[in-house]
Amino acid sequence: MGKFSAYKLPLKSLHKGVHEFDYKLDKAFFANMEYDDARDANVDVHLSVEYNHDAYRLHFALRGSVTMLCDRCLDDLEIPIDTTYDITVEYGDDYDDSSDDTLIIPTADNDLNVAYMLYDTVVLAIPIKHVHPMGKCNRQMSALLKKHQTGLTDEDIDLDDIDTDDVEAASDPRWDALKNIDIND
Repeated sequence: MGKFSAYKLPLKSLHKGVHEFDYKLDKAFFANMEYDDARDANVDVHLSVEYNHDAYRLHFALRGSVTMLCDRCLDDLEIPIDTTYDITVEYGDDYDDSSDDTLIIPTADNDLNVAYMLYDTVVLAIPIKHVHPMGKCNRQMSALLKKHQTGLTDEDIDLDDIDTDDVEAASDPRWDALKNIDIND
């Protein structure tokens, strides 16, 4: 039994009509996908399959959360997942996934493993930048960032005066000089 056998969709055994399937994506699912960024996960998936003798219309609804590290302070950050994905699956001579909305699988295939579709859908719903909202990062890590960006010493930094907006606002003087260039000349 493979690690993704629970995600096999028995297409050829479905009769005409609408069929419902539910899946749960957890930390083990992402570990099996070798996605190390997910420290934890709790995503519920509802799959609706409509079969009408020539095509299968799949509608995925994913809701839950994935826990990752904050890029700024390295504390856990829970990222909400609330997305949908639709695709039409048809049988043909050869496998063809060149279209964004239609997947053609060989006639000899009885099942369709949807694990990679689920993985791709979740990963695409995660923002590229994983950061807490301003002011919610770990205060001690924010103080260290401020210290290294400004060259201050430990005595110069007071944790009560830390404003994480300052950490983001620090700029490089070499780039600041470029702000004065008038491109309309």
